[in-house]
Amino acid sequence: MGGDLFQDLPPPTAAQSQQIVHSSSSSISQEPSPTPPPPPPPAPALKSALKRSKPPPESQPEVVAEKRLRFKTTTDASEKQVIEAMQKIASHIKNPSKFNKASKLAIQLIEAGSIKEATRDHFFSVLEAAMFSLTTCNEPPLRADYHALFSAAEHVAYHLSKKQQNLLRSWTIRAVWANDLFTDDSFVFSKATGRIKEAISALPVATKDDDVEEAVALKDDTEEVNSEGQDEKSKGKKDLLPHNKRDDDEDKRIAAQREALISCLEIAAKRYKTPWCQTAVDILAKHAFDNISRFTTKQRDAIEKLWASIREQQTRRKQGKSVSGKLDVNAFEWLQQKYATEKISIRHSVGGSGDRKCEQWLG
Repeated sequence: MGGDLFQDLPPPTAAQSQQIVHSSSSSISQEPSPTPPPPPPPAPALKSALKRSKPPPESQPEVVAEKRLRFKTTTDASEKQVIEAMQKIASHIKNPSKFNKASKLAIQLIEAGSIKEATRDHFFSVLEAAMFSLTTCNEPPLRADYHALFSAAEHVAYHLSKKQQNLLRSWTIRAVWANDLFTDDSFVFSKATGRIKEAISALPVATKDDDVEEAVALKDDTEEVNSEGQDEKSKGKKDLLPHNKRDDDEDKRIAAQREALISCLEIAAKRYKTPWCQTAVDILAKHAFDNISRFTTKQRDAIEKLWASIREQQTRRKQGKSVSGKLDVNAFEWLQQKYATEKISIRHSVGGSGDRKCEQWLG
């Protein structure tokens, strides 16, 4: 047992010895290396760093710009379609319940540039149908719609004929100027009264022919024509009128403007109860009375009554009375009247009416 254990084995070769050395060296190299120390924890991130950064404009795809919705604001309609639309609007705009929608459609045609020389007659028929009743434009539910329609029509008035422009002018006085008198804005009210004053000053002096025409027109309005004989009779009265004067169109224009201005004066007089309107109404009524010769006989009577009413209310105001006839007192005068009849306590009688209710509390 104590002999050599490898005595029966052949001696190792050089290749085997090299392999053993190589395997031993590789085993040494494969031994686990010592673990490195853990890295330090990262610093806490700032709140500003957590915000998402905006992408550069170059990175945004160009396809997004192509997908934007674009609404068409103008209508490319043919002349025939525009005329048909105007005819349809004219048939519905007479109805007060449909005026709101019909007037907006008419304004859309104006804004689209559809009012031209070829379509002006059809557009004027829309305005004529809207003013079928001259008092409807001043009704509270329709004031804003009439104001918007005829304000827009004024911007395209240059497309209309001279006769149509004259009628549009008188309609604008009723639908725009008169409705401005219902405003709660003192600036708009003063501007409207200024326009009315300028229009009154621009009127020519009324003549006897104007008075005769007015009398005949009033009589024709009150009479009911039931036979041809009455028609011929009224026609004969009109033939008696002198013809050596201005054209009929000019006479109708002036007559329509006079009636429209009288309507404005009546509306302004109704606003006299509003304190901040009184000064402007005073000036307007005085101006109309000073230029009373520019109106016809019946219109003069209306202006005289209006001026007399304004003068009476001015006298009441100077006497310290309001428009309703009651004394117009301020807060100091009201308190002065109130405490003039109150019982003032002396010594210990400090109750509201000398009833000594607070005597015990004061000791």
